[in-house]
Amino acid sequence: MQEPHQDQAQTIAERLNAAYGDLTRAERQLAGSLLENYPVSGLSSITAVARKAQVSTPTVVRMVQKLGFRGFPEFQAELRRELEEKISSPIAKHETWAAQAPDQHILNRFTEAVIGNIRQSLAQVDTASFDAVADLLADTEAAAYVVGGRITHALADYLFLHLQVMRPGVTLVRSLSNAWPHDLLNMRAGDVLVVFDVRRYENATLKLVRMARERGARVVLFTDQWGSPVAAHADHVLSSRIAVPSAWDSNVVPMLLLEILLAAVQERTWEQTRARMERLEEMFDSTRFFRKFT
Repeated sequence: MQEPHQDQAQTIAERLNAAYGDLTRAERQLAGSLLENYPVSGLSSITAVARKAQVSTPTVVRMVQKLGFRGFPEFQAELRRELEEKISSPIAKHETWAAQAPDQHILNRFTEAVIGNIRQSLAQVDTASFDAVADLLADTEAAAYVVGGRITHALADYLFLHLQVMRPGVTLVRSLSNAWPHDLLNMRAGDVLVVFDVRRYENATLKLVRMARERGARVVLFTDQWGSPVAAHADHVLSSRIAVPSAWDSNVVPMLLLEILLAAVQERTWEQTRARMERLEEMFDSTRFFRKFT
């Protein structure tokens, strides 16, 4: 049986999702219970975990063994390790990494980490869900709203800028919570809210998503491998691995997924997008916004 600490390519949540089709009915019930408030939901006693999922304790033991663990204690140890990573501050993350850093140049170490993140993230993308997100953003009958957090607002800005070219009805939700009512005033049932939220998840973002849900919006979440609490309210979740040898997490994989998504939306809206781009270029020419070389 595989040692879990030797294979950290997948979080337990990712293992549960990957193994879901091979689980029994009771094990699926247990998996759903564990994912409701992951990873905290698995840190109670085995009896409490079984009771909450309304399954037997032998069911808990069997399922964690299917995930590659020798038993429940080892399963919980891995959950605690994930939780520590999930809540660690930038300083704590750097100190943990520095103690284990191989004797190689940062260019190589960082690049290798990013390439590994790309491979693992793309291997776990649900293509049907990805295509559904592209369809949602290509549907101009529904308005699109975009919001990011303290760091991820840069990704939200990037998505907003490009969607504005492709289609009408796009709003960048401002980060100040006292501005949300103005941004969401026109939101209708069926509109789409794209959210960027990675570890050190922001309470304000969760509150915003709940407000949007109350108005009937469909939610698309870009998050990390541990999963933002927003995932419980999202219609589609696009997860990325973000850990690198740095005090800060990497936005390379989220940006990659974002650019692929933009390309997919462009394919679906090309006739409209082309016409809008031509009009935009005419405006740029008339304002001499860009320098032209002759």
